[in-house]
Amino acid sequence: MTQPAPLPERLQNIVLLFKSAPKPLRLQALLEYSRKLPPLPEKYVEHPEFLQAVPECASPFFLVTEQTEQGGVNMYFKVPEEAPTVRGYAGILHEALQGESPETILNIPDQFYMDMGLSELITPMRLRGMGAILMRLKNDVREHAAQG
Repeated sequence: MTQPAPLPERLQNIVLLFKSAPKPLRLQALLEYSRKLPPLPEKYVEHPEFLQAVPECASPFFLVTEQTEQGGVNMYFKVPEEAPTVRGYAGILHEALQGESPETILNIPDQFYMDMGLSELITPMRLRGMGAILMRLKNDVREHAAQG
């Protein structure tokens, strides 16, 4: 049996931070990440047809990725302010994976967020949504890498 790929350093640090924090601090940290999520660039605000919907997510959630000239991935998320936990997860993905290579993103274990102790804070439906967000992100990265 093969070992899963190690998490990239920024993501590993976030996972360890959540894992080691007491439950109330995990929720507070998730809310902090929701506030850190950068706004959608104007070109996507004006042209939402470029955004990929994540229909499996209970909240309206949209994403798009772009491959940089250096081969990294820029990712953008549109998540309503009224969905702070899902927005926080998007903030974590953005902070941890922005600029990483397509290979790095595609090798992220599908259930990495389960190691963060979020199942004590978030409903199973929201956790499934998080899994769907990561799958959609990987699919978008895969499609752009194939076109590149």
